[in-house]
Amino acid sequence: MFFLRICDFFCTFAAKSMYIAISGNIGAGKTTLTKMLAKYYGWEPRFESVSFNPYLEDYYTDIERWSFAVETYFLKERFKDMLRINEVGHTVVQDRSIFEGVYVFVTNNYKRGDLSERDYQTYMELFDHMKRLMKLPDLMIYLRKSVPSLIAQIQKRGRDYEKTMQIDYLRDLNDRYEEFIFKQYEGRVLVIDSDGMDFENNMEDFRKIVNKIDAELFGLFSETTRSR
Repeated sequence: MFFLRICDFFCTFAAKSMYIAISGNIGAGKTTLTKMLAKYYGWEPRFESVSFNPYLEDYYTDIERWSFAVETYFLKERFKDMLRINEVGHTVVQDRSIFEGVYVFVTNNYKRGDLSERDYQTYMELFDHMKRLMKLPDLMIYLRKSVPSLIAQIQKRGRDYEKTMQIDYLRDLNDRYEEFIFKQYEGRVLVIDSDGMDFENNMEDFRKIVNKIDAELFGLFSETTRSR
């Protein structure tokens, strides 16, 4: 009887539609993990439209000049994704959520002086109106990575528009992520300390992540997920 109840629990949970978000800095491995989790669990993957943002190359050349344009474009695309996610009847795993775009990237540009007070207030007012139609992810998976590891991964993938990225910009983003995850975000978070991990090529590393996700989502033998 016990095992039948366990089976019923997992079957019911598997049928439940969920929204899973993969969070992390540039070069943390979000896209790779999104693809792998989608394949492993049978979830629908949703990817950030980086290659289609017409302002992105200009942004990395002159952040102050193009910050409002690039972030507004991302906001538009992420909001469209949110509306689609709200409508589907199955589980979606998303590469970077709209909340990171606002509380990490836009906030970072504002604090660095690359986004004016006027542009920042306009952006936040727009987001506040959009927020009424959004829901928090059922689980946000934060790929926590040190700046040296991020730099190594960015150099490895060799995207032209990332070659001009400054180290202090990446470091500031990491600081914003820590503030966002541990001080601002009110949803459910699973923190994965991914330095030294190669979950793309080492299945043992991937299995460790899957085990943590299973423990958190199924609620059995779950561990504390948000650590400082």
